[in-house]
Amino acid sequence: MQNKKSDKKIVVIGGGTGVFSVLTGLKKYFNNLTAVVTMADDGGSAGILREEFGILPPGDIRRALIALSASDNNTLSELFGYRFAEGSGLSGHNFGNLMITALERITGSFEKAIREAGKILSIQGKVLPVTLKKAALVAELENGNLIKGEANIDVPKHDGYLRIKKVWLEPAVSINPEVRKAILQADLVIIGPGDLYTSLIPNLLVQGMQHVLRRAHGKKIYFVNLMTKFGETNGFRASDFVKTIENYLGKEILDYVVVNKTKPTTVRFRPYAKEKSEFVEPDLKSLKKPIQIEANLIRKYGFVRHDPDKIADLIKALV
Repeated sequence: MQNKKSDKKIVVIGGGTGVFSVLTGLKKYFNNLTAVVTMADDGGSAGILREEFGILPPGDIRRALIALSASDNNTLSELFGYRFAEGSGLSGHNFGNLMITALERITGSFEKAIREAGKILSIQGKVLPVTLKKAALVAELENGNLIKGEANIDVPKHDGYLRIKKVWLEPAVSINPEVRKAILQADLVIIGPGDLYTSLIPNLLVQGMQHVLRRAHGKKIYFVNLMTKFGETNGFRASDFVKTIENYLGKEILDYVVVNKTKPTTVRFRPYAKEKSEFVEPDLKSLKKPIQIEANLIRKYGFVRHDPDKIADLIKALV
């Protein structure tokens, strides 16, 4: 007999595969989940649709919808995740992105399109864009050069060894009112894991986000990445991730920082050598605040990624 799910309200902020892992684990135990997703994506299929149709990027929205799907029909989730490998004009496009774009045209609203896609996938919870306005992510490098566009920061055409000095959104955009409401009502707010400058910080740059997180009564938790990312976090240790997040979020807002303490075998690092990606060393003892939690969070096999079940167990203990 399945245990009854908790009614605690949890908001997960981020984008990409990190948030997918968190949501996949939590949906087994919690009813009230809300994914708040970055709208800075401008690469690949999502970028093309953003440019040609003038819509907000659907890519990270699609991933969150699939993660929250309660449907027993695996084919439906596979369909939303399917990427065309051939076909003039279709190659590289993701079916779920095309579906959300079509729904936006049918309903006349990106928000309504997400809700309709959620119904099709029978999601448990909500998926919300962090803002309803279009904006581009801009980064200033340590040499003063400016890099415009999330995709150009994510996959650097410039010297990826140059540190990012700061990032911002052009133009400045305000927080989605539904996101503000969800955060203020949440019992727990989770930030990350995810690419620091391209998946997480773009959410924190939205006007009103810092203010609403400071006002929120729920506990705020940040999951530090397992691996560094070339062009974004070269040489970063856990404390560097936390300090950078707090530069954009503000001090004394985070209640907990969760960092992985278990180092995988050398064999599992081999695929990351080509990407110039390294293991994030847990050095949080140098930080006085927030409360630090060290745990074994890595999946047993395959890519070095967060284990959804381990994340869920930790969150259950905290809640």
